[in-house]
Amino acid sequence: MLDRSGRRRTDRTRRFRRGVFLLPSLLTVANLFCGYACVVYANRQDFDTAALLIGIAMVLDTLDGFFARLTNSTSAFGVQLDSLADIVSFGLAPAVLAFSWGLWPLGRLGWAVGFLYLTATAMRLARFNIQTGNPSDKRYFAGMPSPAAAGVIASTVYLFPVGLQEWRQALPALAMVLVPALLMVSTIRFRSVKAIDVGWRRSYLALFMGAVIIALIATHPRLALVVMAYSYTAFAIAFWIMGRMHRRHPDGAHG
Repeated sequence: MLDRSGRRRTDRTRRFRRGVFLLPSLLTVANLFCGYACVVYANRQDFDTAALLIGIAMVLDTLDGFFARLTNSTSAFGVQLDSLADIVSFGLAPAVLAFSWGLWPLGRLGWAVGFLYLTATAMRLARFNIQTGNPSDKRYFAGMPSPAAAGVIASTVYLFPVGLQEWRQALPALAMVLVPALLMVSTIRFRSVKAIDVGWRRSYLALFMGAVIIALIATHPRLALVVMAYSYTAFAIAFWIMGRMHRRHPDGAHG
């Protein structure tokens, strides 16, 4: 009886471990579903729901990596599955959403720009995969992360969910798609949010600031999300410009 009981406990432990190891892949599949659903809702002209699905995909993309590291279940299969899901959720879905929302009045130019965005996302993810094993600075990304680029499009659509109907209105939307696409294939360094050390580990200030952000999103979600998306982009570009100016005019140099 003791032997059977011990075997049952061992089997339960093994099944539990298998379930835990499967959790990151399940979250990745959920991320993939959100990307697919975004395309469906974008074609239905339900831009509110489509934009929200990209936001949910961003949360799931963060959680699958977190649980993979937490359970020490990172694998080559999981890395490839995550990249394929990201191409759909942060490449195809935002491109289709942008075209259905505001680029369609431009005709062929509109869908061509969407294709450029999709191509930039694929290149960004491919570059990230081959750089994963390199001992580079983990605090920064080389080029804009694809979830952040998708967040620029999704937050803009979520702020103006009605959509654009004329080609003159659609012209500014080109920048909404082209700028993140160019930033993804650039070498501009973008700070990893997970690696930010605010220096508040011994206080409750960081926790309180997180609560403030959640409160702002809860009370003014459309405005708060677009401000967060564009601020992340603007700060990276500003620091890149400042860095180039500093290299051209180092301290102590005189004209």
